[in-house]
Order: sequence, then structure tokens, then C-alpha cells
Amino acid sequence: MLTRITFLSVLFLVLSSTLFAQQQLLFFQTDWGNERSLDEFLNHAKNDGYDGIETWFPFSEDAQNELKAGLEKYDLKVVFLHGTNKGLPYAEALKVYEENLQKIIAWNPVKINSHTGSDYWTLEQNKAFIDITSKASKESGIPIVHETHRSRFSFNVPLTAEMVKVAPDLRLNLDISHWMVVHERLIGLKDPLLQQIIPRVDHIHARVGFAEGPQVNNPAAPEWESALNTHLDIWEHIIRNSGQEVYTITTEFGPPPYLPTVPFSNVPIADQWEANVFIMNAIKARFAND
Repeated sequence: MLTRITFLSVLFLVLSSTLFAQQQLLFFQTDWGNERSLDEFLNHAKNDGYDGIETWFPFSEDAQNELKAGLEKYDLKVVFLHGTNKGLPYAEALKVYEENLQKIIAWNPVKINSHTGSDYWTLEQNKAFIDITSKASKESGIPIVHETHRSRFSFNVPLTAEMVKVAPDLRLNLDISHWMVVHERLIGLKDPLLQQIIPRVDHIHARVGFAEGPQVNNPAAPEWESALNTHLDIWEHIIRNSGQEVYTITTEFGPPPYLPTVPFSNVPIADQWEANVFIMNAIKARFAND
């Protein structure tokens, strides 16, 4: 019996190692704050090792044609952002959300990342948006995830955990930096509510937040080591336990005013692009020996 147990244990470890070795990480660069031309931005992303970009869907035909040509030129993939227009009356917002979602699906992106609902609406009202995406995802085969984000249904941990219970098809994009500042603390991997949410996470926005803000000034600075490692531990756990052979990650450090600036001059105190590349390489380092 001991021999059989030992054999099965070794077999499990071998299979697990094989799974991790086969797991591919796809990194996407945000175009948030980009001031380059589209061609320069795509070229820069490609040269720095990104597999694609994440951007809001362009609804003008000219912008779509330019983006399609650029992605083909540089062999880059795309994750499209989509969102609820909170400035519209609820019923109209729901209608417009569904109409625009279908336009994005026609592009066949890698994923669609949704800024969903509003923190001013009820759980039932917000769930209606999730129901629309769940149906659309099943019909199209395109993964649709809902970003954990301030001002949306998912602005804090308890409400997101509650939505997980009532929406069985809910899939998430975890941007946990928002929750760090909402709850004014570094939420660790072992947090019981976070553990309920983690199995629903299919995409990651990799930005480091802290108790007083959604973005540290420079993730490479030693004073942020604890915050950085807290985020890296959570991201690594999610990826390794996702069961997905291909996992998508968008590095999403933002521009000013998300990125702090020097008073009066408004000069950024760090480089947004360098911060995103640093985070991509930090995540890669966690999987370097697989």
C-alpha cells in the first residue's frame, strides 16, 4: 500500500509539473495614457516582449481599420475594454451595453474586459449586465470578464463575494489594487472572502496598490517591497491554480494623475512604461524555473 501511495504521489507531482511547464503567460500592455502614434505604441510593445495590447474598442471605422492593420503588422493580440455608461438611465444603459458588446464580439478578441454596472445600483440591477455577458460569451465562445474596480458593482470585496454566490457564470478580471485602497489595507492571499473570489478570476490587471492609493509611485522602489510581494503572491497563486494552459495578464500602471507628479511642475516622478515592464518581468520571474 505504501508503495502504491508513493507511486501515485510521484505521478501527481509529475503531472502537476507538466501542467505548469505547459502553462503559457500572455502579457498585454495598456494603452491608457499613451501619447505615441498607434504604430509607435504597437512597435514599442512588441519590442519589449508583449504579446498584445488592451484598449477600449474604437467605434469609428477608420480607427478600427488602423488598429486591425497595426495588430497584423506587429503580430499582436488584443483584449478589448467595454463598459456600462453610468451617465445613462438604467434601462438605457443596459440596452446600449448589450448593443456595443455585440459589436466588440464581432472582432473576435482574445478576451473582453468589462467595467460593469455601478456602485449606486442594486445587486439585482448589476447582475442583469452580468447575465447579458454570460449569454453572449456562451454563444460566441469569447471569454468576457468583469473587472474589480472602484465605482462598479465590484468596488469592494464583500459585495463581489456576494455577486459570486448569485451569478454562477460570473468570471472576473482581478485588479486587486482597487481593493487595497478601498479597504485601506493590504489584502493577503489567505483572506477568506478573497479565497471565495479567486476561482472566478480569468484575467489579471497587474498594478500594485497600497492602503492609501491604487498605485504605488514606483513598484521597483524598496519601500514598496511588501506591497509588491503581496500582489505577486496573489497573482502567482491564481495563475498556477487556474487550470488554464494560457493565462492573460495586462500590466496596468497608469499615467498622471494616477502616477504621482512633482508639485507645480506636474512632472511624473516615475516612468509609467518602465513600471509596467518591471511588473511583467517580476511576474515572469515567478515562473522562470517551471
